[in-house]
Amino acid sequence: MDAVQHRKYFIPLESNPEVFTDLIQSLGAPGLRFQEVYSLDNEMLGHIGRPVLALVILFPAIGDKYLKDLAEERNNRPPYTGSGESEDVVWFKQTIGNACGLYGILHSLCNGSAKKHIAPGSLLGNLLATCVPLNPNDRALALEASAELEDVHTRAGQAGDTPAPTERDIDVDYHYACFVPSHKNGRLYELDGMKQGPIDTGLVLAEGEDVFSTRALAIIKEFIEGEQTKYGSIGFNLMALTQCAD
Repeated sequence: MDAVQHRKYFIPLESNPEVFTDLIQSLGAPGLRFQEVYSLDNEMLGHIGRPVLALVILFPAIGDKYLKDLAEERNNRPPYTGSGESEDVVWFKQTIGNACGLYGILHSLCNGSAKKHIAPGSLLGNLLATCVPLNPNDRALALEASAELEDVHTRAGQAGDTPAPTERDIDVDYHYACFVPSHKNGRLYELDGMKQGPIDTGLVLAEGEDVFSTRALAIIKEFIEGEQTKYGSIGFNLMALTQCAD
C-alpha cells in the first residue's frame, strides 16, 4: 500500500483489543482499554462500556483502487497544515509503513476526552507535548525519531496470535482509521494518516453524546457502507476506546 513514501517500517499490529489495550497502557493511558465491537446494531452494543471515546476501524485496503482513490484525494485536496493549540484535532500524517494501527491509536488518545487520560511524563504525554506545536511534516519526523515508541510498538506487534511478517518493508493489505470528537468543540472527525488531513463529518456531539450516540453511529455506518459501495462486500473490524471497568 505505497501511496506515500515510507521512510521506515514497523511490525503491523494485529486487530486485537488485548494487543491494543496493552499498547495504550504502555504508552501512558492506564485507565483506558479497547473493546471489540461485533456489530453496530444497538442490540449488540450492550457489552461496550460508555462513554465510547473513539472508534478504530480496520478495513482492507483494496489494492490499486484504494491507491488510486488516495492519489485522487491528494490531487483535489490541499494538505493539512494545522499545528498548535489553534487546532480542533491533533492529526498525524502517516510516514511509517505498516503502522496504521499506531496512528489509529494516536488519533484516538490525543483527541476528545481520552486526552485527559494520558499520564503526564509518560511516553505519549511527552510525545504529545513535543508534537502539538509542530506542523504535520515535523510531527511525522518526531514520531519516526522516537526509539522508545518503536520499541514499545515492536513488542506489541509481536504479541498477537498472528505471526509478524518476516519482511518489514512489505506493505500489509489492510488499514486503520479512527472516528473521534474534537477535545475543543465536540465535532466528530474521521482521522486517517494516509489522507490529506482531518475530515470533519459535520456532526457536533451534544452534551451527553458519545461516539456511539445514535447520530454518531449513523455517520459511522454511512462511512462503512460507502467503503463497501466503492470496494465491494468487504469486512471491517471495529474496536471502541472506553474507560477501564472499575
